[in-house]
Amino acid sequence: MGAAAVAPVYEGTLSLREARKKYFDAWGFGDGGYEATWVELKKVAGIPLGFPNSDARRRAVKLHDLHHVLTGYTADWTGEAEIAAWEIGAGCGGHVAAWVLNVMALQYGVWIAPRAVLAAFARGRRSQSLYAARELDERLLEERVEETRARLGIPEEVEPRASDVLGLAAWWVAGLAPWAWPLAALGLVLAR
Repeated sequence: MGAAAVAPVYEGTLSLREARKKYFDAWGFGDGGYEATWVELKKVAGIPLGFPNSDARRRAVKLHDLHHVLTGYTADWTGEAEIAAWEIGAGCGGHVAAWVLNVMALQYGVWIAPRAVLAAFARGRRSQSLYAARELDERLLEERVEETRARLGIPEEVEPRASDVLGLAAWWVAGLAPWAWPLAALGLVLAR
C-alpha cells in the first residue's frame, strides 16, 4: 500500500478512468498492478506481507479500485478496512476473491477503526456495488463519477442502525471460521 496520507478528491465530473488514474497516482500504484504475479501489502518488521495475484483477484480488484474512487475511502490500512466493510455491505456478487479478502480485512478493521468500519458497512448496506458484473467492462470507465455514484445509490453518510451493528458483528464472527480449526488443533497439541 502506498504512502499517501490523505485521499484525493474525486470530482463528480471526472470520468472513472480519470479518477482511477488520480487514485493510482496518489497511492503509488503505477498502472494498478493488475498483471503482477504477487501483491505486496506492506513490510512488517522488514518482512513483506503479500499473496499471489490470482485471476479471480485481478477481476475483482479492477472493480474494487473503482469502489475506492466512488466512496472516497483511502488505500491505507484503515481505508482498506472501510472499503472491505462497504463492499461486504453492498455485496460482492460472484466474486469469491472479494468476499474472502474483504472478510480478512474486516478482521483487523474492527480493531483499528471500529466506528469507521461500522459507518462504511452501514453505507454499503444502502448502496449497490459494481460486483454485479463478472468483470470490468472498459466502457464503464467513460462514465462520470457522479453518474455512477447516483446509479449505485451511494450515500455520502448514513447513521448506523442496530441492524447494521448486528450485521457487521455476524460478518466478523463468520470471518473467524477459517481460524477455528488451526486454533483447535493447536489447543489439542498444547493440551497434551
